[in-house]
Amino acid sequence: TLLAEDYPEAERVILVCDNLNTHIHGALYEAFPPEEAAALRKRLEIHPTPKHGSWLNIAEIELSALTRQCLNRRIGDRETLRVETKHWETDRNTRQKEVDWQFTTAEARVKLKRLYPQIKMK
Repeated sequence: TLLAEDYPEAERVILVCDNLNTHIHGALYEAFPPEEAAALRKRLEIHPTPKHGSWLNIAEIELSALTRQCLNRRIGDRETLRVETKHWETDRNTRQKEVDWQFTTAEARVKLKRLYPQIKMK
């Protein structure tokens, strides 16, 4: 596993992930024998992202761009990977690519009405 190979000395690994139904400790028991799943669970601290976090969409867009623009080929070693991704990051930041939001405030007020506090006027 990634924990055993890349972080063998780490007592605890913090994992930030979206709210996909498999991103829970219980999924470890479906993927690994009980003893191994229990050992992994003790070392993993899972933090879910907000369900309605628009920043997550931005992160997913950037990761998708990185994958398509930089990681769309075999990279033979870790140092080349580091140099290539750093170059991509510098170029991306220099161009200051913006996110073109399609979801308006008015649409949010309708779609997410249940999330807004109800204020009763007297």
